Amino acid sequence: MKFGGFKNRCWQRLQECGDSRPRLSAGRRPARTRRTAEGGGCPHGIHRNYLLTIVLLLAASTSLSAATITGTVTNRTTNKPSAGDEVILIKLAAGMEEAGHATTDAQGRFSFKFDDDNAPHLVRAVHQGVTYHQPAPPGTKSVDVQVFDAAKKVAGVNAIADLMYLQAAGGQLGITRIFAVNNTSSPPRTQMNDANFEFYVPEGAEIEEAQAQTEGGKSVKIDPTPQIEKGRYAFVFPLRPGKTEFQVSYHMPYAGKATVDPRLIYPLQHFVAMMPRSIAFAPAQSGVYQDKQPPDLPDAIAEVASNPQPGQKLVFEISGEGTLRDQNENASNAPEGTATATTDNRPGGGLGRPIDAPDPLDKYRWPILGGFGAVLLAGAFYTVNHSKSLIATAATPASSRPAALLEGLKEELFQLELEHKQGQISDPEYAKAKAALDETLARAIKRNR
Repeated sequence: MKFGGFKNRCWQRLQECGDSRPRLSAGRRPARTRRTAEGGGCPHGIHRNYLLTIVLLLAASTSLSAATITGTVTNRTTNKPSAGDEVILIKLAAGMEEAGHATTDAQGRFSFKFDDDNAPHLVRAVHQGVTYHQPAPPGTKSVDVQVFDAAKKVAGVNAIADLMYLQAAGGQLGITRIFAVNNTSSPPRTQMNDANFEFYVPEGAEIEEAQAQTEGGKSVKIDPTPQIEKGRYAFVFPLRPGKTEFQVSYHMPYAGKATVDPRLIYPLQHFVAMMPRSIAFAPAQSGVYQDKQPPDLPDAIAEVASNPQPGQKLVFEISGEGTLRDQNENASNAPEGTATATTDNRPGGGLGRPIDAPDPLDKYRWPILGGFGAVLLAGAFYTVNHSKSLIATAATPASSRPAALLEGLKEELFQLELEHKQGQISDPEYAKAKAALDETLARAIKRNR
């Protein structure tokens, strides 16, 4: 609450009421009477001391509720203070509300004064058109933000992995791809241009959503930009030093069999196609892929191509249907005493993992699991939103309940992730709540099939 206007009116009345006695001809005041001293002579009928007390109390309450955040912005490309950068304070309690603006001085310093010290905030610094963020949980007094010089092309930026998840049900083929990019530039710089990372989608595919996430940051929804070439898209998103992950989900009609061409644009360390075991995989060229077991996903299989290059033939054919499920659901469906995590049901037993040989999937463990979580969240895209045949055969109005439940669970998971990123809940509370939501989500998906 702002009291500035009210305080000004109080001071004005104090000036008017301070001494309303008429002046004598020599400029002297007549003797003060009892009535005047008690305030009866004030044209507003308010005692001077009473008004003064109100003003002092309001000023004190305003100063007590105010909070301050100071900080510095450092340019890690030059290792010097970053002067003249715009800095914005964002309040996260109810959306993204702007709470303050500042510009760094010659030493890269900035300062904010704001009213609410109980809400989490985010400090955003803008350097050469690229934004950088640093969280400020409740009670934060000082924040340091690191920025980097930007260029359209930076040496040391390389795509390292392309993880493709495939699921099929109800006449729809759903694909989620995660692209991992690493910026190892030295000195560190940010790459930023109008087509910072590009990819292809098959003809007839419909993009549902896309996200980007920097190392240590939270995911941000973005819109892929269509390019001149048909089926080619670009992410207009800065590639800051460190790792950046892009995720895109799309679907297309499926009649039980499909040919998939990844169409690489960049050389990679690994391309991984991941799918449920119920979907058959047949590469167009032998010797390109190796069978691998995805970590913590016993019901899935991964086909890995190492060091693939643009133009290399990575085409493969899939047939059959199936959806990816997490280990909790697999465990609940398995007969008692069955060890699902170690059983190998691949045709011919699969190649397996050579003894003491490094598994390429180990280095992508967290992107795989993170992407799999996103696949589960978006997994209802064919069973709820796009499986028209399933919806058409529903016999009762109760058929809409699973869809509503899935949407509610997806929203709850999103809010949980946001609250955890903002520091509103502890790590143990987050782990406990997420485990419960994951199990409920898996059951909801199972019932909706």
